[in-house]
Amino acid sequence: MIIKSFEDIMVWSKAKEFVVLVYKHFSNIKDYSFRDQIQRASVSIMNNIAEGFERQTNKELRNFLFIAKGSCGEVRSMLSLAVDLNYISLKEKEILSERSIEISKMLSGFIKTL
Repeated sequence: MIIKSFEDIMVWSKAKEFVVLVYKHFSNIKDYSFRDQIQRASVSIMNNIAEGFERQTNKELRNFLFIAKGSCGEVRSMLSLAVDLNYISLKEKEILSERSIEISKMLSGFIKTL
Protein backbone atom coordinates (compact mmCIF):
# COMPACT_ATOMS: atom_id res chain seq x y z
CA MET A 1 0.00 0.00 0.00
CA ILE A 2 1.29 3.42 -0.94
CA ILE A 3 0.92 6.02 1.75
CA LYS A 4 -0.01 9.33 0.16
CA SER A 5 -0.88 11.23 3.34
CA PHE A 6 -0.65 10.70 7.06
CA GLU A 7 -4.37 9.91 7.08
CA ASP A 8 -3.47 6.71 5.19
CA ILE A 9 -1.25 5.52 8.05
CA MET A 10 -3.10 2.90 10.11
CA VAL A 11 -1.37 3.82 13.37
CA TRP A 12 -2.43 7.47 12.91
CA SER A 13 -6.07 6.31 12.62
CA LYS A 14 -5.69 4.15 15.75
CA ALA A 15 -4.14 7.09 17.58
CA LYS A 16 -7.03 9.34 16.55
CA GLU A 17 -9.55 6.81 17.89
CA PHE A 18 -7.52 6.67 21.10
CA VAL A 19 -7.68 10.46 21.49
CA VAL A 20 -11.47 10.35 21.28
CA LEU A 21 -11.56 7.67 24.01
CA VAL A 22 -9.27 9.67 26.27
CA TYR A 23 -11.37 12.80 25.80
CA LYS A 24 -14.56 10.87 26.59
CA HIS A 25 -13.13 9.27 29.73
CA PHE A 26 -11.75 12.50 31.15
CA SER A 27 -14.22 15.13 29.92
CA ASN A 28 -15.90 15.48 33.32
CA ILE A 29 -12.76 15.55 35.45
CA LYS A 30 -12.60 18.79 37.43
CA ASP A 31 -8.83 18.56 37.84
CA TYR A 32 -8.27 20.70 34.76
CA SER A 33 -4.49 20.47 34.88
CA PHE A 34 -4.58 16.67 34.92
CA ARG A 35 -7.31 16.48 32.27
CA ASP A 36 -5.52 18.89 29.95
CA GLN A 37 -2.20 17.08 30.29
CA ILE A 38 -3.53 13.60 29.54
CA GLN A 39 -5.56 14.97 26.63
CA ARG A 40 -2.56 16.85 25.23
CA ALA A 41 -0.34 13.77 25.58
CA SER A 42 -2.86 11.64 23.69
CA VAL A 43 -3.21 14.24 20.92
CA SER A 44 0.58 14.41 20.72
CA ILE A 45 0.67 10.78 19.55
CA MET A 46 -1.36 11.39 16.40
CA ASN A 47 0.08 14.85 15.76
CA ASN A 48 3.67 13.62 15.88
CA ILE A 49 2.87 10.90 13.36
CA ALA A 50 1.35 13.54 11.08
CA GLU A 51 4.15 16.05 11.55
CA GLY A 52 6.85 13.46 10.97
CA PHE A 53 5.17 12.26 7.79
CA GLU A 54 4.85 15.80 6.46
CA ARG A 55 8.59 16.38 6.94
CA GLN A 56 9.01 13.97 4.00
CA THR A 57 12.20 12.29 5.14
CA ASN A 58 12.43 8.89 6.78
CA LYS A 59 14.94 10.23 9.30
CA GLU A 60 12.60 12.94 10.56
CA LEU A 61 9.56 10.65 10.43
CA ARG A 62 11.47 8.15 12.55
CA ASN A 63 12.33 10.83 15.12
CA PHE A 64 8.70 11.94 15.36
CA LEU A 65 7.52 8.34 15.70
CA PHE A 66 9.85 7.98 18.70
CA ILE A 67 8.30 11.12 20.19
CA ALA A 68 4.84 9.63 19.60
CA LYS A 69 5.98 6.47 21.45
CA GLY A 70 7.09 8.67 24.32
CA SER A 71 3.65 10.26 24.44
CA CYS A 72 2.12 6.76 24.65
CA GLY A 73 4.22 6.17 27.73
CA GLU A 74 3.20 9.51 29.21
CA VAL A 75 -0.48 8.66 28.77
CA ARG A 76 -0.01 5.26 30.43
CA SER A 77 1.82 6.87 33.33
CA MET A 78 -1.04 9.31 33.80
CA LEU A 79 -3.58 6.50 33.56
CA SER A 80 -1.91 4.86 36.56
CA LEU A 81 -2.18 8.11 38.47
CA ALA A 82 -5.81 8.52 37.35
CA VAL A 83 -6.68 5.24 39.07
CA ASP A 84 -4.92 6.30 42.28
CA LEU A 85 -6.82 9.61 42.21
CA ASN A 86 -10.13 7.78 41.58
CA TYR A 87 -10.65 9.55 38.25
CA ILE A 88 -11.16 6.23 36.43
CA SER A 89 -11.64 2.61 37.42
CA LEU A 90 -8.92 -0.02 37.15
CA LYS A 91 -10.92 -1.62 34.31
CA GLU A 92 -11.03 1.67 32.38
CA LYS A 93 -7.29 2.09 32.90
CA GLU A 94 -6.64 -1.42 31.58
CA ILE A 95 -8.73 -0.80 28.46
CA LEU A 96 -7.02 2.51 27.70
CA SER A 97 -3.56 1.12 28.52
CA GLU A 98 -4.09 -1.82 26.17
CA ARG A 99 -4.96 0.60 23.36
CA SER A 100 -1.89 2.69 24.13
CA ILE A 101 0.35 -0.39 24.14
CA GLU A 102 -1.13 -1.51 20.81
CA ILE A 103 -0.34 1.90 19.30
CA SER A 104 3.17 1.84 20.77
CA LYS A 105 3.81 -1.58 19.23
CA MET A 106 2.50 -0.38 15.87
CA LEU A 107 4.82 2.61 16.10
CA SER A 108 7.77 0.29 16.84
CA GLY A 109 6.91 -1.79 13.79
CA PHE A 110 6.66 1.31 11.63
CA ILE A 111 10.03 2.56 12.91
CA LYS A 112 11.63 -0.79 12.05
CA THR A 113 10.36 -0.57 8.46
CA LEU A 114 12.06 2.80 8.02
